Amino acid sequence: MKLFSTQVPRSVVMIRPHFFAPNPATAKDNLFQADASAYAPEAMATAAYAESTELAACLTRAGVEVHLFEDATRATPDSVFPNNWFSTHAGGHVFVYPMASQSRRKERRTDVLEMLKQTYRVQAVVDYSGLEQDDVFLEGTGAMVLDHVERVAYAVKSNRMNNLALERFCTDTGFEPVVFEAADAKGVAVYHTNVLMCIGSEFSMVALDMIVDPARRQEIAARLAASGREVINLTFDQIGHFAGNAIEIQGRDKHYLAISARGLAALQQDQIAAIEKYVTILPVSIPTIELAGGSVRCMIAGIHLSRRPAKDNTVNIQGGI
Repeated sequence: MKLFSTQVPRSVVMIRPHFFAPNPATAKDNLFQADASAYAPEAMATAAYAESTELAACLTRAGVEVHLFEDATRATPDSVFPNNWFSTHAGGHVFVYPMASQSRRKERRTDVLEMLKQTYRVQAVVDYSGLEQDDVFLEGTGAMVLDHVERVAYAVKSNRMNNLALERFCTDTGFEPVVFEAADAKGVAVYHTNVLMCIGSEFSMVALDMIVDPARRQEIAARLAASGREVINLTFDQIGHFAGNAIEIQGRDKHYLAISARGLAALQQDQIAAIEKYVTILPVSIPTIELAGGSVRCMIAGIHLSRRPAKDNTVNIQGGI
């Protein structure tokens, strides 16, 4: 295993919410989102704060640099999922994305972008958010799962991923778009690509049976295998437990797969053994945050930028909004 890989970030951005709650505005097409009406809002917010704190701490102990920002407002219930509104790329580019839900557009933060500029070598910030005025959306690395090595952007068709925005991203980055339809066992369309696909440096996890078109299914499996990665096929049920919503991250001296405890528990022993050939599994329990329909991958915005002169590799607590 190569310690350094274009695919694998060495540092991340996370947002710690003070008033977490599942977002009613996103429930219609996010069928992973749970009914949280039975939960006391204060207790739910406290639990989510603790879960995000623990994930940041686990990553830090593993040697991952975590830039942890605070969200002390009630206006952004999904702020714990920053990977949807921005992404970073080798060569110094940062992209800001158009979001489908008006409430989620408030998650974009200038202080995060300024931190990136000050800490990393940022050449340009490309802002697509103006596309929202034309109802054109592309929700970052939720809507796309990026193969940074092969320069491929895998994207599930949905109202959160518009082909126009995807084509613009791919033109600007040199990625090739691979668009496909995906649905759950009941035939309901999947809202984000990163719930069913995870691409690491030497393996990939993907729910092939959720890809509707058989020819497209075979093509994607073949492309992932041709990249030299072992393809680990996930089931519908495992996706329902967020097993696909994971991310490989570079730690102090090894690579880790950050995944929720629920997602790990859904995997079979042979799948776990396949993963552990390449990475150390780093599970974190986040049952409260998963009520909102996202898991560990959604909570982590990987930084693929070159760093300016190094600072302490500790959790950096940034100011609130």
